[in-house]
Amino acid sequence: MFICREDYPVADTKYGKVRGFYLDGCFIFQGIKYADAKRFHMPQEPESWEGVKDALSYGYVAQIMKKPVPNNEIMVPHRYWPSSEDCQYLNIWSPSMEKDAKKPVMVWLHGGAFDDGSSIEQVAYEGKNLSMAEDVVVVSVNHRLNILGYWDLSEVDEDYWNTGNLGNADLTAALRWIHDNIAVFGGDPDNVTLFGQSGGGMKVLTLMQTPEANTLFQKGIVQSGVIANMFNQDKKVNHAFVEKLRERGIADKETLETMPYRRLVEEYQKIEEELTSEGYEVTRCPIENAYYLGNPLEHGFCERAKEIPLLVGSVFGEFDFDHGINGKEDYSEEAIRQMLEAQLGDGAEALSELFKETYPDKHILDLLSLDNFIRSTEIDLIKERCKSDKSDTYSFLFTYNFALDGGKTAWHCCEIPFVFHNIEKVPVCNDSEETKILEKQMSFAWAQFARTGKPELGVPSPGETKVPQWTACAPGKENVMVFDRTCQVRTNFDHELIALHEQYFDGSSRLKADNVQH
Repeated sequence: MFICREDYPVADTKYGKVRGFYLDGCFIFQGIKYADAKRFHMPQEPESWEGVKDALSYGYVAQIMKKPVPNNEIMVPHRYWPSSEDCQYLNIWSPSMEKDAKKPVMVWLHGGAFDDGSSIEQVAYEGKNLSMAEDVVVVSVNHRLNILGYWDLSEVDEDYWNTGNLGNADLTAALRWIHDNIAVFGGDPDNVTLFGQSGGGMKVLTLMQTPEANTLFQKGIVQSGVIANMFNQDKKVNHAFVEKLRERGIADKETLETMPYRRLVEEYQKIEEELTSEGYEVTRCPIENAYYLGNPLEHGFCERAKEIPLLVGSVFGEFDFDHGINGKEDYSEEAIRQMLEAQLGDGAEALSELFKETYPDKHILDLLSLDNFIRSTEIDLIKERCKSDKSDTYSFLFTYNFALDGGKTAWHCCEIPFVFHNIEKVPVCNDSEETKILEKQMSFAWAQFARTGKPELGVPSPGETKVPQWTACAPGKENVMVFDRTCQVRTNFDHELIALHEQYFDGSSRLKADNVQH
């Protein structure tokens, strides 16, 4: 059933009334403005209005520096949308419009590091199915990215004191809008969970370290987002950047604020290339200052962040986007040995034996896809969390093998359709009856964590009679919920494998910007 009338559904927000539409039990509002912002300035509250505004179309998404290129859409289907610097918009899916409904609120932060992506970029980001299946309010958010959201220009002018954190400042403004307005959409402003994947997971962690933001949400979920070098910008690099802007005569507010975005990108990239050739490592991510307290792996979590329950995990293969290996079951032992040695060198034999112990149900060639780049830092982050008895931390690992070519290990983003109850939208996720059960288990677990701060599977795996008890991590004990055809909790099960794998394979070599699926 579809309803969209002049007077229904209408929500009366702090700034004015907005009209959405109703579809099969879900109230949907698209493209609500949560803030306004001038280039390189902090976001401000949106202007109020009279009458009723339509919220029937997605709002502008952020400008990005590179032109999108279709790639592996069968694995991670995308969609693109008009972009603008005026990109502070959010979308809402809700099962109720009753002010006292107090449904848990789940706020999705999209991936793409701090550079790319949008709230609607992946087809699997659609919030209707999760909202309806789990009786929660789902919100997704656009915000400034790359040089408009994370370029520290504080040396140019005192007004630019927080340009390195403007993307996160936009997200903070969105959280403030949600706190002030979500009740009229049926949500509970005092039960807000942030969840995000890849760059979205990084944003969850950095917002936990941001005092203006971390009192506006109660729980956090980080999916494939613990990446060591993406929590802090190097201030020495930023100083060198500004010096080169001065050499070019463009280190002034008027020029920087009026230069067309594409030309600004060109100037930035020229300087970035020069700095890289001089040995600097240029990153675009939040910068430690009075606004953002910095990398929790360097400084520890702040007191408020310690109190926020955290669900954190990743997937088996992360940055291996190649298809499966056809006919691998028929490969000779010699062919397998040569393939493993080509990637793992002298460590191939020891890693093979340890891999068989750790993953007895996997083919030995799956070892070629194993991620240590995110997983190793994730283990360190969980250890840091466990230093405080205030910190409830739950761990997961998604290890399902898909029926793509000769069997495809889990890749970066592949768990998203399961979390959003959207496997029907991603063809490769519909290869067995087990995926339908896995979808129910994961979407329920995420929503249950949003409801109570404790994740649960809800239903047993096929052939099982009991649901495994998902216990929190403790000092020296990472209790990992392994999501696969059969789900189980395993303690410290891959730590030895990951530590040895790091010695022989630099997982970061797979994280090349042109190949990453956001």
